[in-house]
Amino acid sequence: MNILANDGISESGVKALKDFGYNIITTNVAQEQLIEYINQNSIDGLLVRSATTVRKNLIDSCPNLKLIGRGGVGMDNIDVEYARKKNIHVINTPAASSASVAELVFAHLYGGVRFLYDSNRNMPLEGETNFKDLKKRYSKGIELRGKTIGIIGFGRIGQEVAKIALGIGMKVIACDNFLDETEIKLKFFDNNSVSFKIKTVSKNEVLKQADFITLHVPAQKKYVIDKKEFNQMKNGAVLINAARGGVVNEVALVSALDSGKILFAALDTFENEPKPEIKLLMHRDISLTPHIGAATNEAQDRIGEELANQINNLLK
Repeated sequence: MNILANDGISESGVKALKDFGYNIITTNVAQEQLIEYINQNSIDGLLVRSATTVRKNLIDSCPNLKLIGRGGVGMDNIDVEYARKKNIHVINTPAASSASVAELVFAHLYGGVRFLYDSNRNMPLEGETNFKDLKKRYSKGIELRGKTIGIIGFGRIGQEVAKIALGIGMKVIACDNFLDETEIKLKFFDNNSVSFKIKTVSKNEVLKQADFITLHVPAQKKYVIDKKEFNQMKNGAVLINAARGGVVNEVALVSALDSGKILFAALDTFENEPKPEIKLLMHRDISLTPHIGAATNEAQDRIGEELANQINNLLK
């Protein structure tokens, strides 16, 4: 069987698929040429990440397609239900990238509370001539230890965020529509561990209590964070979105930053990808990354291997 990994796949994923006996193709085919390529090359399985979309027209035009795989969690770039109605397997890798996304959240947090996102822009421009003023500008940093992090969406990624937060001495509160309580287990290098029971609270409580709020929810039809939610937050709160574009009203976010209601924000996902709004890209109080939550070597290895195992179980 022929498997096209159109947005790439790790070497370990390629090896696993080859070991299972599949022909793996890693050619990156332009979206407008994808239907023709799939049909001409008798592609049985199509693997994508966030760049390639798999919509109804592609599904209808490729009758040989047996499986669509998403390397990662969110599948809003795939018409999942329609594909399944056509008896096409649709899979993703929800567990593989959780730790990588959680670590990116804290990369933004640690950088944000010490103004690295702004310092890294200004030091190359003004460091030689304006060193003392820059030092004064960035002199009011904040420690994360002892602060409260609010996690909206307490699934795999949200719980990984909680592990890191607990490990550095933060208080963790969380809300989730499908979970009332869970145990968070921290494992250490010497095989010791310690467990914490976290009871979820309402979204309103998270907004009111948290110093830092991080989103870990799937794509939504409505904003999770809008003007109303910003107004409920503490003055000087921080917002991180490494979940999906469209869960935060970006216009309301800019207003909250400009008014001083929000100290800073961190965005890894955007409403308009791959062309985020210029007001976000140029804002001095936003820490920015281009949707790289799962983009670590370790996560990509896990994603590739998990896809390979699922494909073999479904198509063998």
